[in-house]
Amino acid sequence: MGHTNNSIVINAPYEKVFDISNDIERWTELFGGEYTEAKIVKREGNKITFQLTDDEGRSWQSFRLLFKNNYFAYAQKLPPEFPFTHMKIIWLYTPQDGSIVMTWIQDFHMDEKASFNDDQVEEMINKHSQENMKIFKRIIEQEAGT
Repeated sequence: MGHTNNSIVINAPYEKVFDISNDIERWTELFGGEYTEAKIVKREGNKITFQLTDDEGRSWQSFRLLFKNNYFAYAQKLPPEFPFTHMKIIWLYTPQDGSIVMTWIQDFHMDEKASFNDDQVEEMINKHSQENMKIFKRIIEQEAGT
């Protein structure tokens, strides 16, 4: 099973960090061109079902549960999950000295028919997460005026 855990300190108020980072329709900007489309399919209470399309034209749906009062969000890829057998994501927001430590944790397993194995995908996710988190930090801090 693959597992990643990446964090970055964002110097902005929690409300701003949580709200911007979970604004799925802004993910085309926040993820640095990784997604060409990010659209909301359905909202039900704290649950958002959404569709992402990557820069190679592949689309998939996931759901995201927002627990703003508890400082985290949970997401899961919906079937069909290929090239994964499962993909689960938790984003944690930890207040620290007037800033927020944003942590992305991903647990996944690659389908045996996929082109890449868990270790290869773990390396790719770590690299992309660290790059994307820097974009989130820059945009959020800029909008917060910090």
